Amino acid sequence: MRFFIFIFLVSILYSCKNEPVKKQPIKKIEIIKREPITEGKILKIETSLFAKFESPVLVSFYERFKNETVWQSSKIRKIALTEFKNAEDEGLLPEDYRIKKLERFEKKFGILTDKEMVNYDLLLTYNLQKYIWHISQGKLNPKALYGDWDLKSKNTDVNKILWNSYNSKDFQASLDSCKPQHLVYQKLKNALKIISSFPKDTLKNIDFITKISPNDTAVTLLNIKKRLQFWKDLKPQDSITTIYDVTTQKAIKKFQLRHGLSADGVIGKGTIDALNFTKNQRRNQIIANLERWKWYAKDLDNHYLIINIPNYNLRVVKGNDTVQLYKVIVGTAKRKTPIITSKLSYAVFNPTWTVPPTIIKEDIIPATLKNRGYLASKNITIYDSNDNEVSATDWKLSKAKGYRYVQSPGTYNSLGMVKIIFPNRFSVYLHDTNHRDYFVKNKRSLSSGCVRVEKPLELVNYILNDSINYSIDKINDLLKTGKTQNASIKENISIYQWYWTAWSENNDLIFRDDIYNLDAELYEKLRN
Repeated sequence: MRFFIFIFLVSILYSCKNEPVKKQPIKKIEIIKREPITEGKILKIETSLFAKFESPVLVSFYERFKNETVWQSSKIRKIALTEFKNAEDEGLLPEDYRIKKLERFEKKFGILTDKEMVNYDLLLTYNLQKYIWHISQGKLNPKALYGDWDLKSKNTDVNKILWNSYNSKDFQASLDSCKPQHLVYQKLKNALKIISSFPKDTLKNIDFITKISPNDTAVTLLNIKKRLQFWKDLKPQDSITTIYDVTTQKAIKKFQLRHGLSADGVIGKGTIDALNFTKNQRRNQIIANLERWKWYAKDLDNHYLIINIPNYNLRVVKGNDTVQLYKVIVGTAKRKTPIITSKLSYAVFNPTWTVPPTIIKEDIIPATLKNRGYLASKNITIYDSNDNEVSATDWKLSKAKGYRYVQSPGTYNSLGMVKIIFPNRFSVYLHDTNHRDYFVKNKRSLSSGCVRVEKPLELVNYILNDSINYSIDKINDLLKTGKTQNASIKENISIYQWYWTAWSENNDLIFRDDIYNLDAELYEKLRN
């Protein structure tokens, strides 16, 4: 037995000796070349000091500077501290970037010890990295917050930006380039500036009792007029009366327009609800929207459709110009329209409609239980898992969720005469509707998730851009056949199906109803 053990140990030793040693590739670090410094001094950083930051990104940054201090330039330090100090302009908080401690370091920079200079350099870099991340793609991750947001991850390379900024002649321009450049984002920043200029809001809440029409008299009008004056829709007056006069009616219509309400001059519950928003609530709403716009794609394509879900509209933009504008119907709060960035793929004329699972569960099954003739009245055919047609009499509740329900093409079809497809994981699309009367409604959060377009044939004619095969006349002839037909969209057209509820126009504050109740919750998460 001892002999066998000896042989076994020798074989293990021999195999270990003969196993080639795997050499780890040496990581090549490209050292950044510095110009001769004209102020301050370069100090060595003890690598143990990195530990308290728990940031591999910080370690990586200094490796390219041979673990030496970087921010000798007082001009660059001043730019960085000014950015942190003005972080509120971007909807961020200066204290998130240790502004007070950094300013204390800067104030006594000339008498700092070497140890203090190293600590200042590290702290400044760490917070520059954090700030660049925040202004580039936001503080929060939408995919961690929402299951129905499908946006491409940005994954900002903060070190690459900082390394390039260090060697650039315009450090300010480098930081500014990290911020969203969209026109809406600029309008949001302006909205934040406008609302910050308003005085303290000490106004009382207004109770809704009944609708108020022009020439009516109501005590409530005293507080309504104060609110209108606060928001600068109504000019200050020497005395306020309880009469709903012409001047106040004009102010109400302006207020209603700014809030996406029906500008009929009648003071109903929707108008009172909008009036009851405080200055702080509106400011928080703007900040929430600034965060949202940091999540969106930094650069929009040259040709695209952009849908603002709470504003119920779709814009066709080409070369920075809006070439078409349509009303849309979007998902209800219960069946939200998802946030998506994608590319248009193809159009389907005379589409069939395969009923999605949610509608099967919540609409189809309950209606069929009440009336077996319901499906036939809606021109819906039932299929089992083997694609065999199932009659209404053979329909079984126990198998109801496993059936496939398909509505035939036609003017009665829920998708109308056409749908526009783009890749997404939610199986939603743009489409026509057999309820075109809904477009006259002011609030159009009425669909089951897909977006219904006001003039779909006009839109399809535009995006197909084929006067030979898909002119309006040819499209109408095709629809008359009743046959389902696909048409490829050859133009490179993106679609941005996004959500924002605030901005500014001509220095007026614009707000929309937060139909999915996202703003207040997002603001709280930003500040906690």
